[in-house]
This record gives sequence, C-alpha cells and structure tokens, in this order.
Amino acid sequence: MKMQSVTKARFRSMGRLLTMVSCLILLDVVMEGAAFAQDSTSEIESSAETAVVADQALPELKTLDGHFPFEVPPTLDDWEQRARRLRTRVAMATGLHPMLPRGPVDATIHSPVDRDGFQIEKVYFESIPGHFVTGLLFRPTGENLAKGLNEDGKRPAVLCPHGHGGRMMRNDSDTMNRLIESGDEMHLESGSMPKIARCATLARMGCVSFIFDMVGYADSVQLSHSFANRRHETREEEVVAAGTEPELFFSTAADARLQSIYGLQTYNALRSFDFLASMEDIDLNRLAVTGGSGGGTQTIMLGALEPRVAVSFPNGMVSTSMQGGCACENACLLRIDTGNVELAALMAPKPMGMTAADDWTVDMMHDGYPELRQLYTMLGEPENVLCESLVQFKHNYNYVTRRIMYGWMNEHLRLGLETPIVETDFPALTEEEGAVWNEQHPAPDVRGPDHEQQVLSWWTEQNEKALADGLGEKATLKGFDQNVRPALSILFDWSMSTSSDVSLQLNDPMQHGSGVYWSNGKVVDSTRRREIPIRRWTTGEQGKRNSDEATVLWIQSAEFDPEASVSPEGSAELQSLLQTHGSVVVIDIGAMPTDAAEGKQRINPQPRRASAAFTFGYNRPLVVTRCADVLAVIAAFQQSPGNVTLVAPEGTAAYALPAAALAGPFVDEANVELAGFQFANLFHQDHEHFIPGIVKYGDVDALAAWRAPYALTLSSSVQSDGKSHWPTATAIYKAREAADQLRIQAK
Repeated sequence: MKMQSVTKARFRSMGRLLTMVSCLILLDVVMEGAAFAQDSTSEIESSAETAVVADQALPELKTLDGHFPFEVPPTLDDWEQRARRLRTRVAMATGLHPMLPRGPVDATIHSPVDRDGFQIEKVYFESIPGHFVTGLLFRPTGENLAKGLNEDGKRPAVLCPHGHGGRMMRNDSDTMNRLIESGDEMHLESGSMPKIARCATLARMGCVSFIFDMVGYADSVQLSHSFANRRHETREEEVVAAGTEPELFFSTAADARLQSIYGLQTYNALRSFDFLASMEDIDLNRLAVTGGSGGGTQTIMLGALEPRVAVSFPNGMVSTSMQGGCACENACLLRIDTGNVELAALMAPKPMGMTAADDWTVDMMHDGYPELRQLYTMLGEPENVLCESLVQFKHNYNYVTRRIMYGWMNEHLRLGLETPIVETDFPALTEEEGAVWNEQHPAPDVRGPDHEQQVLSWWTEQNEKALADGLGEKATLKGFDQNVRPALSILFDWSMSTSSDVSLQLNDPMQHGSGVYWSNGKVVDSTRRREIPIRRWTTGEQGKRNSDEATVLWIQSAEFDPEASVSPEGSAELQSLLQTHGSVVVIDIGAMPTDAAEGKQRINPQPRRASAAFTFGYNRPLVVTRCADVLAVIAAFQQSPGNVTLVAPEGTAAYALPAAALAGPFVDEANVELAGFQFANLFHQDHEHFIPGIVKYGDVDALAAWRAPYALTLSSSVQSDGKSHWPTATAIYKAREAADQLRIQAK
C-alpha cells in the first residue's frame, strides 16, 4: 500500500492563540484567525507506507527533583508577555486569582522584650476570619534609632519568612561548636537561633523586621506541622466530589478550586507584608523580603505577586534542581514549563540577591545565575542581581550568607552603613520570650478539620464574590475576559512555542463497501512529539475528495478497532455524518498512549506526601494533553478558517470543549455531547478528566462560554428545576452579540 499524500501545515501556534484569547477582545481574536490563514502553507511529499500509529513510549512524569531550566526570551517584549502569564500562573496556583481581600490589618502587638540595640514584640492578626498569623516584630532601639531614616523620618522594613525549622529553631551547644569551627556561625548564643539573629541584626541596622510563623510552626497552632508540611497519607474525609463544599485541604474539592496549604501560606505572607507596610514609620519605597529554604520559596512568591517589594534575597531555593520537597512549597499548576529560577526572575529588574551552597543550588553559578544575569542585562540592570558561591557550606542561611544579605540590604535599601556589617552577640530568646500566646492572649481553640472547613468555606465564598461578574447569569464580558478567560488559558496552556509543525500522513484509500472508502493515517505533532492516529472515511469515486472541501472531525474516545467501533456500521452517529458530509476523519484519542489506565491518569509516586500538587504542579493533566491532540488534528486539516467541523460524542467533552474554544474561527462549528458531564462530579484527582482549578473557574459552562462567538451546539440534560446548565455560556454569547451561535439541545 503506497502513501497517498503527506500534507504539512505550518501554522501560528495554538499556544500563541491561547495567549491572545486570554487578554484580547473579540476583534483581536478574529484578526489572529486571519493571520493564521495567511501563514498556512502546504506541499506534497512522497513517503513510505505508514502504519496507523507507531508505539510511543510514555514520558516519565516530572517530579520536584527534575531539571527546571530558565531560557531567557529573546526580546524585552517577549519577556514582558511571558512574565504577565507567569504572574497569572503563580496567582492561580496559590488560589489568589482573583486576589483575596487585602484590607487593613487589625494586629495585636504586645509584650515587648528588650535586647541591646533592638526590641522584640509579639504580634498576631487574622489573615482570614478565624485564622491567625503569628510572629515577632523587631525594631531598632537606642543608638540604632538614628539609622536607616529617610528625610521624612521613616525607615525601611524587611519581611523575614523563616523557612523549615521554625522561627524558634535553636541549635544545641554541640551543634554550635561544630558550626563555629566550620565557619558557619560566629556567636555561640545568638548564632544558636539563626533566624532570630537575622531579624535582630536587621533591626540593629535601622530596619523594622517581622518574622511570621509558617503554617504549623511555633504559634501557628490551628493546623498541625505534620499535616501542613508532610502529608503522609490521604484521609477518608478528603474523598468528596469536586463540586461539593470543600471541607478539607488536599481533597479533590479543594484542588478543583486551587485551595492549598501553599496558597494559605502565601496569602499569610502577603498579609504579613501588608502589616509591615501599614506601620506609620515605614518608608513604602524601601520594603524588602528575605527568607531561606522554605522561606526562600515564600520570598520568590512575594517577588512575583507583590509589586511593592523593592529588594529581595531569596536564599537556598533559587535553583534549576529540586524545587521544594514540602507540601507547603508545592501547588498544582505552579511549575509547569517553568521553575524557581524563572519564577524568581519575576522580581527583575529590581535588586535580588542569593547564594549557592552544597545542596540543590550547587549548580547555580553555571545553570541559573548566568540566565538571571542575561535577563537583568537585557533589562538594563545587570548589577541588580547577585549570586555568591558558598558551595563550601551545606544548605544554610548561616552567618556568612547573612553577612552577604546585610550588605545587599545596606546597598539597596540605602542605609548608608559602613561595611562589612558584622553581627554582634546577644542572649538567645527563651521559649517564653518568643511565645505569642499567653494567658492574656490565649491561642485560638478552633483547630484541625473544623478549622479547615472554616478557612475553605470563607475562601470559596470570596472566590464566588470575586468571579460573580464573570460567571453565571450576570456574567459580563469585562468580568469574563478579565478573570475567567486568562485562567482557562493557563489551565489549557499546552504549548509556549511560537510555531508548530504538524504533518498529516494518510495511506491510500481502501474500499469498505459500496461507495465507501477508508484510509488509516496519523497526525504528527513534532513540537510535542505526539502521533495521533486517525482514520478517514469518504464516499464517492475511489475515496477522492477536493482539498478545499470542509472536513468533519469526529472524536473517538473508545479503544481503536478498525473493524468494529470505528466503522460506520459500528456507530450510528458516524454513519449519519458520513452520509451527510461525504467525508469524516475519526480522531482516535482512545488509542493514544496516554497516562490513562481504566479511566485514571498517572500520579507521581510520592509515598510520604499524598498531594496532587506533586503531580500537577509539574505536569499537565491528561485532559490538557488530549485537548492539544485534538488541536493538532484541527491544524493538520486546516487550509483556511472555517473549513472544519468538530463533532465530540459522549465521553470527550472534557477536552473537546477547550479545543473548540482555542481553535476559535478555525472550526466552523463544534457539536459536543455532554451527557450530563460536569467536572464537579469527579471524586478523585487521578480521574482521567480531572484538572485542578476547573470548578473554581466555571466548569464546562465556562468552557462553552470560552468558545463564543463561534458556533457551538451542546447536547445536554436540563436540571430538575428546569434551569439551564449554561448560564455563563448564554450570557457571554449574548454579550458578544452571537446568541444565535449557541444552540442547546436538551435531552
């Protein structure tokens, strides 16, 4: 059997289209379609006989220990576009798109503790109703009061997320003697509490510093340390449908709304920053953040999300290697096609320093830091980024690292102090001196699952309020385009390349019956290294068809069976389409080598950390992969906008709807059979259709609205109360003056 033809369609990437539909108005989408048509080319090549599709090995799932390189975009405009999308990704991954409320912080400050040259005060406030952030506030005293002041008598402030070990972590005398001998530390007393020493020295430099408790540490007692930071197993109570009121962290319901411990901790950090910035004596132009290890991760997040951060020193976590091994450092969506170096780069061109140690940051001097220097140079500020090699030390925020940080803060916070800045000793804090809760200020008594339910219910309520003008019957174009569309484009962001090559390969047609011909083939997406099996059915003389004829693409989700399930006799719908259109291309998604096994997708083996974030924080869900497969086939048959009709039978809506939305004008009409499917009905994160965040951003209703203003027919049931499942789609199609393009066939 000889190959009939090989058609190559080079097209403007759907990743580019995806980017545009997230931020442009309808006119821009239409213009993009015109550009797509102009870019399309085709040529005829000869080739040897092709099989339906060759066996393809499944790629290994990426883990937190993978390689996360930073490739600097070629131009400033490219970086600015990339940075905008990355900030949206970070905000979504932390559950903060749209941002949760950040009103005035009502903090209680009490029980001062005096040391030479600085004072410590205990602080607590509610970041979420009923959820308390606790920490210690450090202020300069005595002769240090004159340091750091600007002409208005205001001083800089430095937020200090502490990292693992907690703010009250204290090394014993044997450890301290070893650290002093190795050069890690200088003072036996103050050096035994290195996180406190950092804050104290910053205060002695004339800064106000605040070290707040990460979730589960010290006085953050409402969720346990082992639960928030380790996650050894899944609780039975977490197995609830994605659309239910979320009651527990790590459940399918919480992940479907992008609610996580990592997000809670990031919000606590932002509210702690708000607390510092609200103080009357603080210079709002000199706000900084520095943390080590897990605190370094939080420093990266603040640099990405908080534009008021003027100076940053994220230590111990800016790396192309291990990205953070704790549940408090991982969130679904966060590091897909990116990593900590690029996320840290969102601070650019503002000053950012760090060190490399004998840990996962050991390669930074040649893998990560050169790219940061390249970016800062392109932005015109090459001296605003620093990475000092301290690979003689293990993972640390030791005295030597702190000394580098003090110099960085002195320079960029414009303190004007003599250098080098040397720590001086002070008596270590006692447990009582460091405790926020006492008899006069008792700790909250709502803890554990009851507290989780309280936090998550508030979180969901705030999400619904923030998205009210983008979802539901009252959805507006402004609300949808501002918050929902960008979110959907991140969820289904399968490619960031600027172009993609797709090859269509078909065997010579063979006769199936009277006037019916079929040919096996495949679409090869070279960018993603995917081969999608197809079968084309045609009627007419020897199966010939004109290249400009419209093509019907029919998604077959069942296992590929050329003699039964994919033949016209095996499907009444396929047979009807063939009789009506004369040509149908079957996309055999079910035959693809995928993550799926018995309706499930692979999950990273993290036996000590039962969290979906360790899979979907680094890997696209299966639904996104299948969506891209459908888009590749659409591209392969696309000669001009509007010559493709997409038909999606039962079981394919999860990926057919977003594919139709992303294809926009390149699909003349999309017909999707829902059969009652809702992402909200899924119970497990390993379900083949699960995708984090989709319930928060409107489920299938929002995906249908995303397709507007192009023709869409939905076959679906009606709720028992007679109301439509499609309030968002109906509202957005109407708002785009395309109400007649949305057809809902009730069943």
